[in-house]
Amino acid sequence: MREIRPIAGANVWHGRDMAGSPRWQRRLDAAQLAELDAALARAEARGLAWETMTADDFPLPGLAPLIADIRDELEDGSGLLLLRGLDPSRYTLAQAKLLYAGLCRQIGTPVYSNRSGEIMREIRDIGADVGRRFGALDGGAFLSSYSRTLSNGPLRYHTDRCDVVALFCIRQALTGGLSRLCSSPAVHNLMLERRPELAAALYEDVWRSRFGEEDEGDTLAYPLPVWGQRDSRFTSHYSRTFIEVAQRRPEIPRLTPAQAEALDLLHELADEVSFAMSFAPGDIQFVNNHVIYHARTAFTDDPASGRDRLLLRLWLAMPNSRALPEGHEVLWGDIAAGALRGGIGQTATGPVG
Repeated sequence: MREIRPIAGANVWHGRDMAGSPRWQRRLDAAQLAELDAALARAEARGLAWETMTADDFPLPGLAPLIADIRDELEDGSGLLLLRGLDPSRYTLAQAKLLYAGLCRQIGTPVYSNRSGEIMREIRDIGADVGRRFGALDGGAFLSSYSRTLSNGPLRYHTDRCDVVALFCIRQALTGGLSRLCSSPAVHNLMLERRPELAAALYEDVWRSRFGEEDEGDTLAYPLPVWGQRDSRFTSHYSRTFIEVAQRRPEIPRLTPAQAEALDLLHELADEVSFAMSFAPGDIQFVNNHVIYHARTAFTDDPASGRDRLLLRLWLAMPNSRALPEGHEVLWGDIAAGALRGGIGQTATGPVG
């Protein structure tokens, strides 16, 4: 069995220590909020669209220290950050998107989040036909990962196909919709301590499907370990749904018994070391997918009272991102530190959704 060492550093933490900690929370002050409003007003006056606006179109010099702090906390700190202080009720949805995109373009570079070139996704429950619109198998019985995101059901621990995912809460649900977060290096270390042979199994190739990403069907698949290290820096890419879809194909290599048991244990350990947080309107959550697993509880909307959950999601490539292990090009494209990478390859000939 290969020699595997525990991961060390600030991104190894237990949820019980993080839930009430200020280390991953920041609040915009009055001067920063005023600067954001001024940048928004200038962008609107110029008729800029969030889709085509550049970082230079939305300068925020007064926020430069905060933006550097956000990048540092995500890459070299805990791996997550919650930015508070915005009041979405002060903006139209179009203004909120313009402000959010302008801020995030200062932090990283947005990348595509579906096959048809979408960058910002409205995360909400879109109804019972989600599978028909965004991918399902067995007559709708098995939803793609993308479809699950746009339902009100729970989401299992997973990572997204980008360095950092950002979620801006416009409205929260009547009940539920809690975000569960855990340190993937902490999960790694616990498994290495308790079941080292299972930890080793997740450094071997696990086949995943591109169903709901580049592939409208379930025929495209690729091999990639769940865990990897390069230069003592950890990375994990994991979604049980993509693995389950791949295993439906007869030509795809089967999970080994150790890998199947390890994936079950991964979920148990993630629950053990995670904590839950509830979004408030105006919160922006940033998560480094290389070192954080995130999940979501089911939720119930009440549109009549204005409690229908709406988040705006951006996937970001980060200028201070880590180098990734050899072989991870199959998912990321470019594995160099700070590379423009991640996102979904563009294969659709028309709009998706």
